[in-house]
Amino acid sequence: MKTPMTEMFGIDVPIFAFTHCRDVVAEVCKAGGLGVLGGVAHSPQQLEIDLEWIKDEIGDRPFGVDLIVPAKYAGSDEGGLNMGQVRDLIPAEAKQFLDGILERYDVPPLPTEESEVGRAIGSGGDDRAAPMSAESQDPNLDIALAHGASLIVNALGPPPQHMIERCKEVGAKTGALAGKAQHAERHVNAGVDFIIAQGSEAGGHTGEIGTMVLIPEIVDAVGDTPVLGAGGIGRGRQMAAAMALGAAGVWCGSVWLTTEEAETHPVVKEKFLSATSSDTIRSRSRTGKHARQLKSAWTEEWENPATPMPLGMPMQMVLTSEAIQRIDRAAYNEGSGAEQLSNYFVGQIVGNMNESKSTARVVFEMLEEFIEATQYLASQLEA
Repeated sequence: MKTPMTEMFGIDVPIFAFTHCRDVVAEVCKAGGLGVLGGVAHSPQQLEIDLEWIKDEIGDRPFGVDLIVPAKYAGSDEGGLNMGQVRDLIPAEAKQFLDGILERYDVPPLPTEESEVGRAIGSGGDDRAAPMSAESQDPNLDIALAHGASLIVNALGPPPQHMIERCKEVGAKTGALAGKAQHAERHVNAGVDFIIAQGSEAGGHTGEIGTMVLIPEIVDAVGDTPVLGAGGIGRGRQMAAAMALGAAGVWCGSVWLTTEEAETHPVVKEKFLSATSSDTIRSRSRTGKHARQLKSAWTEEWENPATPMPLGMPMQMVLTSEAIQRIDRAAYNEGSGAEQLSNYFVGQIVGNMNESKSTARVVFEMLEEFIEATQYLASQLEA
């Protein structure tokens, strides 16, 4: 296929796969698309290990890294907060509420050796940078570019100017997700090379506008800048629809969570496989910003208007990081209360994710259905 995005990166098909799993990145690249590793939760050491592994697997094929530096978060106007300052902002009421959830669902504490380390916030003292800040992501940016990433994507707001400039220096492209046409215009003015128009159906951090409305709005707003369609896209017909609306390719995330290669928690994967498209919710309960995720006892607790509301970013992440670790660890015990709390980010496409397949099969089935859909439309024109 030939689109502005396949030409930009020299790939065969315009399928861009966002995933936290290096195996999925490699398999999508081998199948002709472009895998993008979500690096925000990686320590610099782990990111280096994963990128070296990916390079060994895919050779000279292009790959990307997704980082998260939101435009606005607590302390952003002052240049960011360190972990100690963030912890000081967390009210006692929120801590007590979270402790109450864990107690009601019989979630045991972590073993001593794990209790001080949160996957989302890494290790170190209170003077280290808070998660999802420019300061926390700069080391990972350095590592991604040093390992030859072809693109860097910022998932919340326009990439910081120094990120764009660093990428231009080494010939890497930059992209950013947009949930409104105004956001996309802001990204283009900042200097990004492409836009990801992400509708509300998507998993993770999303806005309120549906994909069908959003893609043409953004395509019209950004002129010659290529656009990837995202949100509710996991099949070939949806890919064809996105490209009919003006997208030069698609950005998919949720559909890889139930693949055979995915590192999704087994309890959560089983929930995904049996879920319907109505079983997700936009909730601030994991990160402090609205993110679509699977409904569970966790989201019910935090969405209850009679209880404390989730904190802002990054306080909510720091508050809940160890709790989510505890839940994930305990959920392996069948029938535990932690199993009821277990959830993860996922989009409304989850209703179609009812069989665990290889990553390559997902790509090939998308392409087959895309061809069938475009041929069907061509036959209608001929008629």
